[in-house]
Formats: sequence, structure tokens, C-alpha cells
Amino acid sequence: MEETLGKKKAVRKSKKPARQRISWSLIKSQKQLIWMSVPLTLYIILFAYVPVWGWTMAFQNYKPARSFSQQDWVGFKHFKFLFTDDDFLRVLRNTIGMSLINLVLGFVTAIVLALLLNEIKKMMWKRTVQTISYLPHFLSWVIVTGIVATSLASDGIVNDVLMKLHLIKEPILWLSEGKYFWGVVGASHVWKEVGWNTIIYLAAMASIDPALYEAAEIDGASRYKKMLYVTLPGIKATIVILLIMSIGHILDAGFEVQYLLGNGLVVDWAETVDIFVLKYGIAQGNYSLATAGGIFKTVVSVTMLLLANQTAKRLGEERLL
Repeated sequence: MEETLGKKKAVRKSKKPARQRISWSLIKSQKQLIWMSVPLTLYIILFAYVPVWGWTMAFQNYKPARSFSQQDWVGFKHFKFLFTDDDFLRVLRNTIGMSLINLVLGFVTAIVLALLLNEIKKMMWKRTVQTISYLPHFLSWVIVTGIVATSLASDGIVNDVLMKLHLIKEPILWLSEGKYFWGVVGASHVWKEVGWNTIIYLAAMASIDPALYEAAEIDGASRYKKMLYVTLPGIKATIVILLIMSIGHILDAGFEVQYLLGNGLVVDWAETVDIFVLKYGIAQGNYSLATAGGIFKTVVSVTMLLLANQTAKRLGEERLL
């Protein structure tokens, strides 16, 4: 029995491809690729790693007029302030809440739209709908928020339609009540990005073997059954990868839409971590506090990304790392 197990282990080890050793001859043979990667490597070092030096400001009472050696080191003072400040805990709640709404609505609507577009047989109609749906992606948030604010005004089209349908008796002040603000932000994100997000799913659907649909049709599967048992499993890997990447941006609820649509009446629901950093850090010259907030976002994003990737690995799904 032990000999059999030993042979099986030896066979498994022999099946693993041998890792090519790095040598000068290998480097010389790949020198064109190495030279091509130099600009990208320099770009990453310059804009991704060199700025990390600025993280030291989070552990100082940073004063712009002083040199590095003259700064006062305060340890984790600014981090302690963040986690004991009621305003920061409030904006953290807002950020996570809006980010989760954007994540769920963005994923569901993009997948549903991709499934529906994939069922359209006439290419002219399919391309027309797809073009119309992803055009808002190219609009700036300044224009989008202007359209949203006009549509949700007391005399805007949304209130007019709802009153004509007798769903409401009087206009609703959508942007003046905090309980509506998260939903408005989520709907705005969906309207702007849903068409663009479907492009990846449509590309994944195009790679599904048509023989699978033919076999399902022979077995008597309806169009909905084919979507459920052929299309969705065919794009599952793409969904998992995009979900892992989205979880890594859990604290990126946005800045422009909340800043432009927010006002004094909904400030307790509209402020995010980015607005907090701008308002209480950069605008008041407290660069140390602003840096501490940025570090917190980065650490949480990396942690969530690794946890999501590890979870996908344990479940046997596709993963990034």
C-alpha cells in the first residue's frame, strides 16, 4: 500500500512542469520583451511606489514649510482620531452603504441586460440598443448629475409621470430627504454604467460553444432554460473575477455624484470618505489626517481583495491570484 502511494506521488510530481531557470542566455533571448517592459515598469515605480513615501505624513503633524527632519512625529494619533470621530464613522457608514448598493445593482442590471441583448437575433437592433445603453458612460458626472437633478425636481419628469399614474398625490423632494439619497445615487450609477458593464459579459457569452445551445434545444430546453443552464454557467468565471475586483473597491462609493447632488439637507447621508478627506483634511490644511484616511481606504481595499480571492479559491472558483 505504501509503495502504491509512493508511486502515485512520484507520478504527480513528474506531471508538474519543470520551472525554467533564469539565466543570462534566457535574458538575452528575451531582451526585446524586457526593453518593451521598461517604460511600463518605470511608470509603475514613478506613479505607484514613489508616492508611498508620502504616507509618512499620516504619522506626523505635517507642516508644509518644514523639512522631513523637522516634522513632529505623533504615531497613530490621526488614525485614533478617525476611529473615535463620529463624523468619520458616519461617512464610513454612508460609503459602505452606497458602495454595496452600487455593487448589487451594477452586477444584477449588467448581467440581466447582457442576457437580454444576447437573445436578440437581429444584429441591427442589438447594436442599436447596446450603443444607446453605453453612451451615458462617456458623459461626465457634472452633466449626469445635472440631468438627474432636473429630472428629480418638484416639477421634473419623474414627479410628473408618477402623478399622472396616480402613484403619488404631490411631488416628492427626492434630493431633499436623506432616505432617498442612496437610492438616487444607485440609480444614477446604473443609468450611467450599465451599458458599459455589459460589454465584458457579452464578450464572455460570445466564447460559449454554440453546440451547447444546440444540445439544450434538442433536449427541449426553452430560451429561459438555456440562459439559466448554458449562458450563466458559461460566464460564471467572468462574473467571479469581476466580483472579486469590485469587492476590492468597497470603499470607492464615488465622489463626484455625492458632491454634486449633495446639499445641506442630506449631508448626513451624502458624505463619503473621499468628501470627508477633502472637507476636513485638504481644505483645512490637515494633510496628515487626509493621508491617514487614504491609507485606511487602501488597507481595507487590499484586505477585502485578498479575502475575496481566498474565498473564491476555497470554493473552487476562478481567482485573480
